[in-house]
Amino acid sequence: MYPFAFTKPATERDALAAGADGGRYIAGGTTLVDLMRETVERPSRVVDINALPYRDIAVSSEELRVGSLVRMSELAAHPDVRSRFPVIAQSLELGASAQLRNMASIGGNLMQRPRCPYFRDVHSACNRRSPGAGCDAVDGDNRMQAILGATAHCVATHPSDLAVALVALDAVVHLRATTGTRTVPVAEFFLRPGNTPHRERALEPGELITAVHVPAGPHTRRSGYLKVRDRQSYEFALASAAVALDIEGEVIRGARVAVGGVATVPWRLPEVERALVGRRPGRETWKEAASRAADGARALSGNAFKIQLLERTVRRQLTTVGGR
Repeated sequence: MYPFAFTKPATERDALAAGADGGRYIAGGTTLVDLMRETVERPSRVVDINALPYRDIAVSSEELRVGSLVRMSELAAHPDVRSRFPVIAQSLELGASAQLRNMASIGGNLMQRPRCPYFRDVHSACNRRSPGAGCDAVDGDNRMQAILGATAHCVATHPSDLAVALVALDAVVHLRATTGTRTVPVAEFFLRPGNTPHRERALEPGELITAVHVPAGPHTRRSGYLKVRDRQSYEFALASAAVALDIEGEVIRGARVAVGGVATVPWRLPEVERALVGRRPGRETWKEAASRAADGARALSGNAFKIQLLERTVRRQLTTVGGR
C-alpha cells in the first residue's frame, strides 16, 4: 500500500473542500481499501465522511429517499422498503455477505469498481486502470465478461446489484460539491466504456453522493430481483434481472426491466418492456418478451452461454413477479 494522508472532517463543508483538493471519499471502505491494498488505487488523501448526516431513510406515497451513508443491511431490513420496494431489499441481500452489508454504504455501493481480474491485477493490461494500455480480458479469460455494451477497449461487467434495481425504478442520484448541488438519473450516472472506459460515472471532481431518491408507484410493490451465480453464497452475477410490473384488471399497464451481470453498466431493456405493456400476464407473454432480452448482444470466446442465460433469467423473473 502506498502512503496517503487521512482526514475525518466533522462538517460537510470541510469534507467537500477536502474532496475538491483531490481527496478520495471513504465510508465503509469495502471496495476502496481492497483496491488500495492491491495498489490498483493510489490516492494521496483519503477523506472519511462517516461524520456527515446522510443517514435518513424516508418512505412516502410518492418516493423513497435514502441517505448515501445508510448501510446496505439497514436499508434491506427497513419494513417499508421490504413491502413497498421489494426489488431494492432483495438486490441488497443478494449483493454481498452479511459482514459486508453491515459495513458498506449505499453511496459506496454505487461507486464500486469492476471485479474484472485483469483490472485488479496491476501486471495485466487494463484501459480502466491505465488508459491506452489495452484490454487483456478481450482475448483472455472472459467467461464473466459483458455481452452488452462492451467495446474493444473494455468488456468488464458492472458489479452492483443495487444499481440494477435502481435503474429499473428510474431512481435519481443527488450530488453535492463546493460549487453546488445537482441531480442525475441513475441510468445516466453510469457511463458506458466507449473509448474512455476509465470514466465510469458522471461525476465531477470532488462531487459527493448525498442521497438516492426512488419514485414510488404500483409497480414498485410488485417487483423483485433474481440473481444467477456460480454458487449460492457470496458471488457476483452471471446474469440478474430486476423486474417491476403494474398489473391492473388482468392487463400489464407498466413494466420496468433491467439486468446485470451481462453488461458494462446496469442495463435497461426497453424492448422487453414494450413487449409487455398492454398484454395479459401469462406464460406466452413472458416467453415472447424475454426473447428480446439479449437483443444486440455480442459474445466473446468464453461467454456465449450468457445470451441464453439472460433470456431465461428474465423469463423466470417475469413469471415470478407477474404471478404474484
